[in-house]
Amino acid sequence: MDMAESGLLKQHVIDPEICIRCNTCEATCPVGAVTHDDRNYVVDADKCNFCMACVPPCPTGSIDNWRTVPRARVYSLVEQLGWDELPAELPPEQLALEGGPEAVAAVAEAPPAPKTEQLVSAASLGSTVPPWSAAHAYTNLYGPKSPVTATVVGNVSVTEAGFENDTHHIVLDFGAMPFPVLEGQSIGIVPPGTDASGRPHHARQYSIASPRNGERPGYNNLSLTVKRVLQDHAGKPVRGVASNYVCYLKVGDTVQVIGPFGASFLMPNHPKSHLVMICTGTGSAPMRAMTEWRRRLRQTGKFEGGKLMLFFGARTPQELPYFGPLQSLPKDFIDINLAFSRQPGQPKRYVQDLMRERGPELVALLQDPNTVVFVCGLKAMEEGVLLALRDAVSAAGASWDTLAAALKTEGRLHLETY
Repeated sequence: MDMAESGLLKQHVIDPEICIRCNTCEATCPVGAVTHDDRNYVVDADKCNFCMACVPPCPTGSIDNWRTVPRARVYSLVEQLGWDELPAELPPEQLALEGGPEAVAAVAEAPPAPKTEQLVSAASLGSTVPPWSAAHAYTNLYGPKSPVTATVVGNVSVTEAGFENDTHHIVLDFGAMPFPVLEGQSIGIVPPGTDASGRPHHARQYSIASPRNGERPGYNNLSLTVKRVLQDHAGKPVRGVASNYVCYLKVGDTVQVIGPFGASFLMPNHPKSHLVMICTGTGSAPMRAMTEWRRRLRQTGKFEGGKLMLFFGARTPQELPYFGPLQSLPKDFIDINLAFSRQPGQPKRYVQDLMRERGPELVALLQDPNTVVFVCGLKAMEEGVLLALRDAVSAAGASWDTLAAALKTEGRLHLETY
């Protein structure tokens, strides 16, 4: 007797206690079964096809949870959105009563979920394994119930866009508390206070913008790139709970931090590796970390690194983080391509437009097994970037399907969009 015949369902659910609301599960789900409100991420039982695509990329493991329930009593989206913690498993006696005596045995023997054909989606092309030479990443050292305290030692604006659109560079020091990180990882910051329902705020995730040896080398610190959120993706006015809190922090203030998170979006360590970095806005944080680490290695005079190619997009130069420092990087160190979509008197240009212009160079790098591609920024950029890669490869007479499969399995194409 299988699960379907027993009248029971092993329902896919997300643990709200350890979820950091990074949007990876929703971005990865090929059937749109994952959704969220301003508090919880949840799985729609009517849409979930148990393909498991969302499980490997989750940085905390919060997505890998299941509850056996009678099919007539699956947890609704409304119920899940109201959870502060996962409900307890229903006792076998109740499952047997509602699903039949054979139901308990069927549940015990069933795998977490039946594997079905995964639909094609842009996110499915992203790799969930790190580059082969990446350093070992420590993850989940501090959880929501035991955050670590960090002290703000720096807070400066890194754009010229003014208060409404400014982006801040925040430096946090962990003192004597160990907090090892790698380029490409992220942390969670827990905003103080409670939400409209009187419940404590959940942590918000931010990518680390500094290299592994710290924003200030040799110190136990790291930096973040945070944009003040004053409207949602639909353009409606809203004040980001965490972003405004973080951007207003002063030197000497303390914050509660969880993490670190991320074990696949990591830069390769082997010297001859090439990095293709594609980003928009604060998606530049991990790219800054990787570039700065390579720059520090280069200064030792004992490191001959591969090529660095950056495609960086923003509305205007004034809204592009780190615009000034980017101009001072040596041309023989990094190939910088900047796209601006709202320049007065200029046509709109996006990162994918620049990628198409540099198609032959991109294809040569993609075909080199030492190249790793990183994409970070708003979800809206993802499809355009992947189509630009596909078109460039096809124009060169190569097979995109074959190359894309290799990039994924070899840990050479990483997507982190939100």
